[in-house]
Amino acid sequence: MDKTYEPITTHTLGSTTASVTFSSIPQTYTDLVLICFANYATGAAVGSIQLQFNGDTASNYSWLYMSGAGAAAGFGLASNTTVAVGGSGGSSSGGYFGTGITEIYNYSNTTTYKSVLARADADNGTQAWVSMWRNTNAISSILIYGPYNFAANSTFTLYGIKAA
Repeated sequence: MDKTYEPITTHTLGSTTASVTFSSIPQTYTDLVLICFANYATGAAVGSIQLQFNGDTASNYSWLYMSGAGAAAGFGLASNTTVAVGGSGGSSSGGYFGTGITEIYNYSNTTTYKSVLARADADNGTQAWVSMWRNTNAISSILIYGPYNFAANSTFTLYGIKAA
């Protein structure tokens, strides 16, 4: 079965911004895809963003990550945390913007927990994350933020996936 991407909305930042929110997400798709072309406004390397669904700030999320840069590799995990992790890419060193792709599966299903798969390029390598939101509510809003403010011209586009 083929899937079709349909753009829901795009946020392009006109100035340095701490967070981006997608709200009133239509419940007419099977999955969501968030594409971030982003950079942080500080001198820190980036690759991940934090996600909270429906305003849930409780410890209902878990994640694990893998990264690689040349001969170096990394791995980490967290359970009972307050965020899911998505991909943003980029680094502010040298003004490098990178691309991250975050897929949110079964977001409108009200009988399953929500799974998130993300990957990103960054000037320090490639990174991948798997997250879970332990909640059966349909996702109607997504708060996106990072450890630093996002730079101007960072772009966040949310797509809905429909079964063809």
